[in-house]
Amino acid sequence: MTSIIKIFFFNTRWGELSLVSLYISVLSGVIIGLQFQPDTPLYSSTTLELLIPYGAYFRSLHFYSSQLFFLLSIVHLIAVFEHSASYKVGTWAKYISSLAVVVLLLFSGYVLRGDTTGSSAGMIAENILLTIPLIGEMLNSLLFSIEDHGMTRVYLNHVIGLDVLWLLFIWRHLKNYRATINSNILIISATLISCLALSAPLEIAKPGTFYISGPWFFVGLQELLRFMPVMLAGVVLPSLFILALSCLRRENRYFNQLLIFILIWLGSYSILTIIGLLRS
Repeated sequence: MTSIIKIFFFNTRWGELSLVSLYISVLSGVIIGLQFQPDTPLYSSTTLELLIPYGAYFRSLHFYSSQLFFLLSIVHLIAVFEHSASYKVGTWAKYISSLAVVVLLLFSGYVLRGDTTGSSAGMIAENILLTIPLIGEMLNSLLFSIEDHGMTRVYLNHVIGLDVLWLLFIWRHLKNYRATINSNILIISATLISCLALSAPLEIAKPGTFYISGPWFFVGLQELLRFMPVMLAGVVLPSLFILALSCLRRENRYFNQLLIFILIWLGSYSILTIIGLLRS
């Protein structure tokens, strides 16, 4: 069983595959981003097909290729963990932080839709940031500031700010990978064809709706917020998880304790996510 896991995670081109998904996400994002109006996000999302040919398809392509990039990045992180000792502590921490930036990129994409999911997610995120002492208002103004500036800040961060931050964290590692069309024709074809049948979600508010589920990776956090103070659920626990991942190196004397904490955190969060999805 151990050998099968090693073959699956460590002997495949997960970095190159994730890079291919990123290219598809960026190219499709440019096409729809040029037509997107942050002043009218929901209208822009719903009328995209009228604004550009095959607009709904490109929206689906951007949505699902972005999700695929995130998932493949996680698998790639597991694959390169065996070599984490070869990285400096600060370098490894930057690689872990880059994954957190990807989550913010995905999250901002949900918010930009302007539908019920996006609106509620943005409101929750602002409330979480504002609970952080001293720097909460500054972070909210930098990342969201939806109440004061609508979707303008979110849009700029989604298309520029967070992308630049991700590149700063990952650039040295990114230069190790090359992605060609010929060697990745299978994943490219599968992504392009599957998005013909899959529509990107868009949830219009319905009368009588009392519970709105956020993005799938945000549902567990929503459940935490039902039982814990905002600061603890929305800031402390996620930060501890990122910190534990950043310190998870085999030469660390607390490696086993950190690994146990990470596994418990992931298991608990998965259970909360399932509960939240069943609730919706």
